[in-house]
Amino acid sequence: MTESIADRYRRRAARMTQTVAAVAADRWETFTPCEEWTARDLVRHLVDTQAMFAGFVDRPFEPGPPVADDPLAAWIAARDQTQAALDDPAVAALEFDGFTGRSTFESAVDRFLSFDLVAHRWDLARAAGIDEQIPPDDLAAMQVALEKLTEEMGAAMRGPGAFGPELEPPAGADQQTRVLAFIGRRAW
Repeated sequence: MTESIADRYRRRAARMTQTVAAVAADRWETFTPCEEWTARDLVRHLVDTQAMFAGFVDRPFEPGPPVADDPLAAWIAARDQTQAALDDPAVAALEFDGFTGRSTFESAVDRFLSFDLVAHRWDLARAAGIDEQIPPDDLAAMQVALEKLTEEMGAAMRGPGAFGPELEPPAGADQQTRVLAFIGRRAW
């Protein structure tokens, strides 16, 4: 059976939630592989982008607790609102004009927010010093998504707020290291 977009988001968001919950109190100000972002800044980015995507389809987005006070509760509040929108077929099908043309809410979430959950979970895990392994199915999906983004966006995908410059991974690097190097993450 094929995984639905809502279920894929749910699975990836659950993994992100576990990672946010595992960040030790003394690691929130640790810098992530995303230049100039601490672990707390990264969670703020995730929360803000959930709200941004709700705005694309004129959906209300209730702010949760401030990330500065409770990163986990802030993330859960944002995650739950995105999940509820994906679980509602009428909302999931809402259309808007996005970064790459006309899209539905669920398609945009799958392409961007769900992708971010995989990449930024790695970033957060790296900053927190916890398990950084990306599940093989998510890693394969990232590679396919990156190939498609490269075709559609070219160099525009490597600007501020997007991916960093591609890095050259070491010879013999595994798939995770190669994919992360492609999006500008030094995983070695």
